[in-house]
This record gives sequence, structure tokens and C-alpha cells, in this order.
Amino acid sequence: MGVLKVIEILSSSKESWEDATRNAVKEASKSVKNIRSVYVKEHSCVVDNGNLTHFRVNVKITFEVN
Repeated sequence: MGVLKVIEILSSSKESWEDATRNAVKEASKSVKNIRSVYVKEHSCVVDNGNLTHFRVNVKITFEVN
């Protein structure tokens, strides 16, 4: 394993925290190669009129630098 770098990303989903995490990795992988892991740092939700409308995650994505 070579040098690793970590970036922090915010992502959301109307479905779940897991889906928000998948969205973060999917979007990051469009420009970042060699993703090795994702660490969910924080969870939060948006509440509208007593209902959860969006699930949010703050994630750290680790990838190998070539």
C-alpha cells in the first residue's frame, strides 16, 4: 500500500443514511480513484413539519495516491 489521502464529503438522501453514504462514494469515485474506505463521521436529518425529509452524512473517504 502506498500513500493514502483523506477527503471529507457531505452527502444526503431522501431514503437513509446508508444511501447517503453510497451517494458520497459514488460521486467521489467520479473524480477520485483508488478509494479504499469510507468513515461516517456524523449523521443528521432535516425535519419538515414533523417528518424526516433528508438523511445527511459527513464522511471521510480514504484513497491511495499513486
